[in-house]
Amino acid sequence: MGKTYSILAFGREHYENVVYYNFETNPGLKKTFDESIEPSYLIPLLSRISGQTIIKEKTLIVFDEVQLCERALTSLKYFYESAPEYHIIVAGSLLGVAVNRESFSFPVGKADIKTLYPMDIEEFLLAFGERELITQIRECFEKDSPMPSVLHSTALSYYRRYLVVGGMPECVEKYIATNDLILLRHTQAMILESYLNDMSKYNKENEIKKTRLVYDNITVQLSKKNTRFRYKLIKSGARASEFENAIEWLALSGIVTRIHRAEHPTKPLENFKDIDSFKIYVSDVGLLCAKTDIVADDVLYLSSDLNDFKGGMTENYVCNQLTANGYSCYYWMSERGAEVDFVIQREGKLIPIEVKSAENTKAKSLTVYINSYKPAYSIKLSTKNFGFEDGKKTVPLYSAFCL
Repeated sequence: MGKTYSILAFGREHYENVVYYNFETNPGLKKTFDESIEPSYLIPLLSRISGQTIIKEKTLIVFDEVQLCERALTSLKYFYESAPEYHIIVAGSLLGVAVNRESFSFPVGKADIKTLYPMDIEEFLLAFGERELITQIRECFEKDSPMPSVLHSTALSYYRRYLVVGGMPECVEKYIATNDLILLRHTQAMILESYLNDMSKYNKENEIKKTRLVYDNITVQLSKKNTRFRYKLIKSGARASEFENAIEWLALSGIVTRIHRAEHPTKPLENFKDIDSFKIYVSDVGLLCAKTDIVADDVLYLSSDLNDFKGGMTENYVCNQLTANGYSCYYWMSERGAEVDFVIQREGKLIPIEVKSAENTKAKSLTVYINSYKPAYSIKLSTKNFGFEDGKKTVPLYSAFCL
């Protein structure tokens, strides 16, 4: 995700010096924290290890891959309480599953916790230097006025490229530098392989196989007309009790996003969550395409070969954009099977969102929802240009970041 790069760039800009400690490349560091986690003990040793003087409020201390040293994570509590003049940033992956919270105290309330997501499509456009296009998209979104046709076509082309590349910084960088889809797919394959390694490294032994089965099955689920997760698609006779821990691991790790059905779209949505009905999306749509080994040209040139998968892929993309914008997403389904892809709380209002992979914006289920719950307005995401009619805001897929 670029955590280390971002932290070091921030430190170099705002501090006199940065001292950096990586628990993966220097496993011996862990012994320092095994002996004591009192700041008065740690600071002199950390200065000696880095060969730099740690100055109060002027030095940024960075602990990287902190999931490999739980006591370093616990030490933040003591720095906060007894030595707040020392400024510390830590970075870690899979903190939801890698840290043994039964044995170690997590510094709840003692640290600001930030989650870094893949680049959304706005950041993707920024990487291509398309600031003016972003400005135009935002203006049309706010005014519900159509984009000029040539800009609309250009933005849709970027959207299709984003589906293939995704938002992993290394993948975006490689694609911009080389325009080589084969090299891009190789980079994505390496990231997917590292996920599989993490499933073995940070998981209970008896859960590894089940976690991989669930992860590999997500693309099968998204290829169905109804993308609600069904255990029987993993294997014949599969039950929730067998795979619920594997799904929880994937969700806590951040590798996937799970959204639940809202039985009644009423605030707060969390109170009406159906824990047995949910959908699962991969955290990055580019990795989803790589995972299914989709031919890039089929996405770029709208091949009919992808008709069965387009709906699930587009939902996955929208979920990624909404998650990066901080939304807790739900979906809604009536007793008779009418379904709205997403329900979010936006500006204090519950807003239904219908997602279409093409320009066809007929949404019978959305009409059922509107007639039942009378939302302030609704949103239809598709390849159609901006507009607003009968309480329905039409939003092109490339502008999902505007939400």
